[in-house]
Amino acid sequence: MSEQISPLYAKLLSETARISWQELQPFFARGALLKVALGEDLVAIAEALAEDDPVRVATWLEGGQLCKVEAEQAQDFLARDPQLWAVVVAPWVIVQERPEDE
Repeated sequence: MSEQISPLYAKLLSETARISWQELQPFFARGALLKVALGEDLVAIAEALAEDDPVRVATWLEGGQLCKVEAEQAQDFLARDPQLWAVVVAPWVIVQERPEDE
């Protein structure tokens, strides 16, 4: 039995794209960049942010699955230039690193 996705999830999924760290740096400088942990559903987290779901967002923040990109992480991204995927949920840009083999 397949689970149906919401119209918002589908919209956010269609707006998710590969992006370079160079393109994300202005958002980091403004403090508007959130990072989703590897293995988490980037689009589901974006959907919860868009729906202003405080319970799910707080759970991810407390568990470390969602966090603001800090200077140390930014330096790491700059040094490695990893494959990143991002989606915008204003005022945030939500980013997730993907393994090289994906």
